[in-house]
Amino acid sequence: QVQLVESGGGLVQAGGSLRLSCAASGFTFSRYAMGWFRQAPGKEREFVAISWSGGTIYYADSVKGRFTISRDNAKNTVYLQMNSLKPEDTAVYYCARDRVSGRPEVTTTESDYSYWGQGTQVTVSS
Repeated sequence: QVQLVESGGGLVQAGGSLRLSCAASGFTFSRYAMGWFRQAPGKEREFVAISWSGGTIYYADSVKGRFTISRDNAKNTVYLQMNSLKPEDTAVYYCARDRVSGRPEVTTTESDYSYWGQGTQVTVSS
């Protein structure tokens, strides 16, 4: 049974940092792209960052240079280090697993991710 459990959210002042973790189980972690998405109040969920099984990393323009995605295949965990946080980063953050093992190309399309965690709230105060 695939499970994704996020942790690390919280309240932080603008300019601060948080590190999110997503512990995965129930599948061969190294074979799948893992992504972080977020949903702000009143907005649609949006892509944040992807760690592709082939090693490629891809970021949304809004977080490039501030956020870093990484993965530890030995621990079945994907991380999102968030620095220089802004109030507009306030959202529920979700990790997700690609529907396809070893997808040849990176995808940021939400519907290509079939398993989702419960989400963790990140609130950035101004």
